[in-house]
Amino acid sequence: MRSFLAAAALALFGTSAATAADGLPKQISWTAYGTTSSGYAQSVGLGNMLKAKYGTDLRIIPGKNDVSRMLPLKAGQADICACGIAAYFGQEGVFMFANDRWGPVKQYNLFNNIGRNGQSTIVAGDLGVKSFADLKGKRVSWVKGSPALQVNLLAALAFGGLTLDDVKVVVMPGWGQSMQAIINGQSDAAAGSTISSVYNQLGASPRGLFHVTMPHNDEAAWARAKAVAPFWNKSIVEVAIRGEENTSGKMPFEGNNYPYPIFVGMSSLSDDTAYGLTKAVITNYEAYKDAGPGMDGYQLKNQNFQWIFPYHAGAIRFYKEAGVWNEAAQANQDANLKRIDVLAAAWADFQAMKISGDSYETKWLEVRAKHLKAAGMAVPFGKPLPEPK
Repeated sequence: MRSFLAAAALALFGTSAATAADGLPKQISWTAYGTTSSGYAQSVGLGNMLKAKYGTDLRIIPGKNDVSRMLPLKAGQADICACGIAAYFGQEGVFMFANDRWGPVKQYNLFNNIGRNGQSTIVAGDLGVKSFADLKGKRVSWVKGSPALQVNLLAALAFGGLTLDDVKVVVMPGWGQSMQAIINGQSDAAAGSTISSVYNQLGASPRGLFHVTMPHNDEAAWARAKAVAPFWNKSIVEVAIRGEENTSGKMPFEGNNYPYPIFVGMSSLSDDTAYGLTKAVITNYEAYKDAGPGMDGYQLKNQNFQWIFPYHAGAIRFYKEAGVWNEAAQANQDANLKRIDVLAAAWADFQAMKISGDSYETKWLEVRAKHLKAAGMAVPFGKPLPEPK
C-alpha cells in the first residue's frame, strides 16, 4: 500500500493553485475503478471535456479495490473519488471500514451517474423463479470479500422475505466466477447490474437468464429490502440485457437502481472546485454524451437529492443556481449532515474505549447502534457480514 501511495504522490501534484475557467483548477485528480471498468471509461470522457472546455487536466488514479480508491482521497492525494456504493460503507464506518485505520469518513456528494439500468440479482432462466420469494431452497452466489455484492444479495432475499438461512450459499472468489457458476450449473442466482456483459453469455447458455421485477407498490417488500440496503431506490429499468425476460414479460420493468459512479470529496475540497466541476459536468452533457458507456446518467434531470450522502456546499451552490435545490433537498441535506456528526461522535466515544482484538468490529457496531438509536436514526449494517463456508 505504501508503494501505491508513493507512486500516486509522484504522479499527482494535487489541485493546482492556478485556476482555469469557472473556478476549475488547472489540474484535478480523482480515483476510479480499474481501466477496464465503465467508470474509468466515463472518467476519460469527462476528462476530455474538461480539457477541451476549460483547459483543466484530469489525472485518473485506478484502484483495485474499494479501500485503494478511498485511501488517496483520505490522504489528500486525490480531490475526488469516482466510487461505487462502498463509499457509503466508508461514510457509515462499516465492513472494510470498521477498523482502527478508518472508521466513519465524512464525505460530500457532488454529482452522480444515475443510469437507466438496474441493480439486482439475476436468476437462471430454467428455475421457474418469478419472485425473490421463489429462491427459497435455491443456490445463490456469495462473493467473498465484496460487501457491495453481499449486501445487494441480502437485500434481494429480504425483498422476497428470505435470509441466507433460506437458501443454499455457494461461496465464490469473485464476481466473474459468481456469474460463471450459474452458467456451469453450480449456482442459481447472483447479484449484478442488468447491463453486465456476461449476461449475454448466460442468456445464450442452456440455462438462460431471468430478471426478477420488484413491484413498486409492494411497500412491505421495499421496506425489508431498504432496511438491509438503504441505498436502494425504486427505478424503472429501461436498459437490460434480454430485458424482456422478466416477471412482467415486457420492457421497461419495475426494479431497483442506485448511482455509479458516485462522485464524492472531503471537506477539504474547495467550494470553488466543487462548484466548477459540478457545473462543468452537468451543463456540458452534449459535449461528452457519446464518449463512453452510460453517460446519460449525468444529466441534471437524473440527479437525486433525496439520497444517502450530504452534498458539498460548492455543488449546492450550482444546484441552487439551476433552480433544482428545494426545501425537500435541504431537509434531506440537514438530516444527512446530522447523521455524519452522530457517527463521528460515536467513533470518538468508541476510540476512547481502547478496544482491540477480535471483538473490535462487533464492539464498534454496538457503540454505533447506540448513538444512532439515541438520535432516532436507522441502524443498517448493525452486525458484521456473515462468512459462509
